[in-house]
Amino acid sequence: MCLGIPMQVVSVLSEHVAHCQGMGQQKNIDMNLVGEQPVGTWVLTFLDAAREVISEDEAKHISDALRAVDLAMNSDGAGIDNLFADIIERGPQLPPHLQAQLEQEQKNKES
Repeated sequence: MCLGIPMQVVSVLSEHVAHCQGMGQQKNIDMNLVGEQPVGTWVLTFLDAAREVISEDEAKHISDALRAVDLAMNSDGAGIDNLFADIIERGPQLPPHLQAQLEQEQKNKES
């Protein structure tokens, strides 16, 4: 299984390699798929290669989810809820295209 790890560019070593840090790690990351990125940029990495430029918020959400998986696997799960504070109080949400379809079906039933 391959997990994406969010990492932030700390320094640019060459056109194709950046020194990055994230999730308690520091690594030289292959930047060929995303191009040279400025210091401070967040990237989602797989097997020491950046695959996608992401926002700081996305990096935080991914990091929190990875911490939650670690807690679930290696402890009693205490503290997981605070890692999902942005979604813990809301119910499941349909994607917009499915929500529109559901609303149309309800409208058809009422007619």
